[in-house]
Amino acid sequence: MVLYGNIKNNNMINKQTVLENLDDVKKYINEIDKDVKEKKEVKIEIKNRFTGSIVFSSTKETMKEAVEDADLRGANLCGADLRDANLHGANLHGANLCGADLRGANLCGADLRDANLRDANLHGADLHGANLCGANLHGADLRGADLRDANLRDADLRGANLCGANLCGADLCGANLHGANLCGADLRDANLRGANLCGANLCGADLWRATFLGKTDNPKKLTKKQLPEFLKALGFVIE
Repeated sequence: MVLYGNIKNNNMINKQTVLENLDDVKKYINEIDKDVKEKKEVKIEIKNRFTGSIVFSSTKETMKEAVEDADLRGANLCGADLRDANLHGANLHGANLCGADLRGANLCGADLRDANLRDANLHGADLHGANLCGANLHGADLRGADLRDANLRDADLRGANLCGANLCGADLCGANLHGANLCGADLRDANLRGANLCGANLCGADLWRATFLGKTDNPKKLTKKQLPEFLKALGFVIE
């Protein structure tokens, strides 16, 4: 119809013409509504870093709003691309973030209790004050991560790369750090009571005022090879 073309081209029309062509007018209005709805629908998408498939979507403006609005407790975000995402204070209790890309992400104060972060990339992530109690961080990349005052009680950090990470004041009581790379890590004032440091690389680590001793029915072992670096990290000079 001519009217529909005129409307789309913003040409002037009169009332009589509109009344005579109501079907075209309705069609045009519906088209506008559809365009508006599409624009309002999905604004935030979390994609799998390997396949590109969408694992989570939201109509919120920012990632922080999307996470706060959604209930991501126990959510499956395996392999999700969350680089530089603002997840400050997010509730990700029990979430599956296995293999997720969280480089540079803000997870300050986030609830990651019992979360699966196996093989996740957390290089340079901000986890200051985060709750990672019982989390699976086996093989995770935590190089340069900020873990100050983080709760890592009973966390699985076997084979994790914590090179240069800031663990000042972190609670690592009962954590499994077997084979972890703690080279150059800041562990000042950290709680390492009952932590498993067997095979861990402590070269250049700062363990000033860190707590190790405490009654336990399952004492941990250090190898003779580890002893020099361990003592050096505690501030002792070996002569």
